[in-house]
Amino acid sequence: MVHQRGDDHDIPQEHRLYRHGAWLPADYRIQHEWLKKQIDFVDNNPKKELIPVLQEFKHFIEGSPRIYMYFNQMWEEIPHKKPYDMDPTGSKRQVRGYRHMLAVLNHIMMQAPHWTEAGFGVGMVGVPMMGVFDYAMATPSGHAAFLDPGVNKMLKKILNEWGKFLKSPRSADVLGPQKQGWFSKTAVTDLMEVANAPLKTSHKFEDMYICDPTAEHYGFRSWDDFFTRQLREGVRPVAAPEDDSVVVNACESAVYNLARHARLRDRFWIKHEPYSVLDMLGHDPLAAQFDGATVYQGFLSALSYHRWHAPVSGRIVRAFVRDGTYFSEPLFQGPADPSKYGRGAAPDPDPDPASQPRHKAGQDDGSEEGGGGGGGEIDKRSIAVAQGYLTALATRAVIFMQADNAAIGLLAFVGVGMDEVSTCELTVAQGQHVAKGDQIGMFHFGGSSHCLLFRADVPVDGFPPRGRRENVPVRGQLAVVRK
Repeated sequence: MVHQRGDDHDIPQEHRLYRHGAWLPADYRIQHEWLKKQIDFVDNNPKKELIPVLQEFKHFIEGSPRIYMYFNQMWEEIPHKKPYDMDPTGSKRQVRGYRHMLAVLNHIMMQAPHWTEAGFGVGMVGVPMMGVFDYAMATPSGHAAFLDPGVNKMLKKILNEWGKFLKSPRSADVLGPQKQGWFSKTAVTDLMEVANAPLKTSHKFEDMYICDPTAEHYGFRSWDDFFTRQLREGVRPVAAPEDDSVVVNACESAVYNLARHARLRDRFWIKHEPYSVLDMLGHDPLAAQFDGATVYQGFLSALSYHRWHAPVSGRIVRAFVRDGTYFSEPLFQGPADPSKYGRGAAPDPDPDPASQPRHKAGQDDGSEEGGGGGGGEIDKRSIAVAQGYLTALATRAVIFMQADNAAIGLLAFVGVGMDEVSTCELTVAQGQHVAKGDQIGMFHFGGSSHCLLFRADVPVDGFPPRGRRENVPVRGQLAVVRK
């Protein structure tokens, strides 16, 4: 299972959470400690003027009665009880309103993700903005706010501004051997344990990735340059390059879900998270061909490789990025879970057991803590266990390919963003022919998950099982199409 090395210490059960992809530490106290340090800096130093994009966000919030209400109520709706009212050290709730939220964002936007040392362990908060919004996202007002098109338009501006910093030389300061750095002993151990596990290799960082270990920051020009690092030739060979019946993994990722007979339109917001193909594929006219599709979904690690590669050889039919949400969580993860209160609850629209298997968030994922939705609770595992929901709403890249293998025909790749790691870059264009394993795009500043969709009549099998501990290697065998 992908995890952070700092997670190896003895974590009390009440503070231990399984985190898909290790985007946040398993020890919840480290996330709180990281946030506490950011807030202590903001609260104990002279007030700084908000950067222009955050000033614009403040005016946007205060200029609309509806948005103003959401951003006030979301903090008030966080339950006033343990563990939400105090951090693990007994301090008061850390973010106290939207003005305080803006001040904290103003501080963290001038730093890259880094490792945090606490008295009880070391960990990395790979999605710092989610660390700020964490509880508020799952409240009724937070749910409404982070679905709002105007809010998401503003969030895109904010993330683009942060992206400029993460592409600047200043962001490379965290790429060093210091305890908070990405080349510290803890960080490198984590990075290489994750990288070596799929093929049981023993590469050093400089053997796996293109870099210069004798140069400052290993030769990486910025945080984003490090995060989009390239593999050295040969470390991830293409499985069966001459056999077009073998489908390879498009991203270095862990197995999240496999669903058969996915409907063209379904209720993706309910607890079982059925895939809604039309929404996943951005309502593109080609989506109709995927009614009843087989959908495979993998989840990327914060510690892994973030470029995408062609699963088969073929021609790019269409490629586009669909803007969407950035911090939206489904209601079933929060205190307004309709399945608990009866509001909006409905029977499964497809009770036929032969139809698409429903994957419950947290099911078979190694979690030691059940979902917290409903009954006034918030699921502390946050958005990472709502990956099916995100496929329909989050910012995502969609690539349709016409495979050279006629038995596959048209297939679709979807790269799904999560939180602040929602920048998807396409490196292919319509009409281009790619060979199996060629690069087709990448996530910047991280990534979330990816999906492959096969049409209903494609006889594809042999997918890796859920519960597999290590990542499936990029360009390694994922499935086989029967001839």
